Amino acid sequence: MPGVDVNAFFADRTDASGGTSVEGFRCGYIAIVGRPNVGKSTLMNQLIGAKVSITSRKAQTTRHRITGIQTVEDAQFIYVDTPGFQTRHSNALNKTLNKTVSNTLTASDVVLFVIEAGTFGPADQQVLDLLPKNVPVILVINKSDHMKDKATLMPFAQKVAALRDFTAIVPVSAKLRFQIDALEREIRNHLPENPPVFGADDITDRSEKFLAAEIVREKVFRLLGDELPYTSTVIIEQFLQEGNLRRIFAAILVERDTHKSMIIGNKGARLKEISTQSRLDMEKLFGGPVYLEIWVKVKSGWADNEAGLRAYGYE
Repeated sequence: MPGVDVNAFFADRTDASGGTSVEGFRCGYIAIVGRPNVGKSTLMNQLIGAKVSITSRKAQTTRHRITGIQTVEDAQFIYVDTPGFQTRHSNALNKTLNKTVSNTLTASDVVLFVIEAGTFGPADQQVLDLLPKNVPVILVINKSDHMKDKATLMPFAQKVAALRDFTAIVPVSAKLRFQIDALEREIRNHLPENPPVFGADDITDRSEKFLAAEIVREKVFRLLGDELPYTSTVIIEQFLQEGNLRRIFAAILVERDTHKSMIIGNKGARLKEISTQSRLDMEKLFGGPVYLEIWVKVKSGWADNEAGLRAYGYE
């Protein structure tokens, strides 16, 4: 296999890549792609060391192009977390998400193709077929800790490696930070020599208003799981800053009155929990106190209205 020696990843150590030293500052865009729910957002958050992309067990959580920035002494990594490529539904929302994936690929210097250890199906193949031929592609086998048997993982990695001439193959566990440093070094080897695009302290190009909406949406998905249909979103109606205090007024959009009842819960208990968890995460991310109010609004058909999607920030 080209690039990283997969056998090295089973040695009793965290760092197995060796890396190479390259003169000059390196900077570039790294697209993180894969089918829904393979751990792309968790991987990006670990790579940059901060939570800027939301996660949940619910598939298709990420809906926007999310940029995460990691700057070290000799390189700047600009990671782009993309929505999982949609194959099951064809409404305007999913068509928009797929367009986001395709546009991101054409503008990237390196692509991380993320799959789940032990699983490679038609949806993975569909994403693989989209990848450009002239861009370095690193195969990232996530959740490798789920496969304890080395003899099982090795043939799986070899089988997927035969599908394309990958630049490198790196088994990782994003959740446990297993081999994240090794992956970063492998990525750096393929970044072009460029000056940094962002400031050394920047971790994302998204606004606090955008991040606030994403945090609320994450809590909705996490607390309702499979109860709530995929078609719900969050908009920030007001975002005010008074000194170190942020006053945030958010609306959760759903398509039916029954969905609204699910979110509110018995005597408002579920909505209160969504608000509390969201506020605590915002205070941690923004580094200051947050006053948060959340409403639930019914807007039928919002996910299949292209003009409405643009108004809600979908690219």
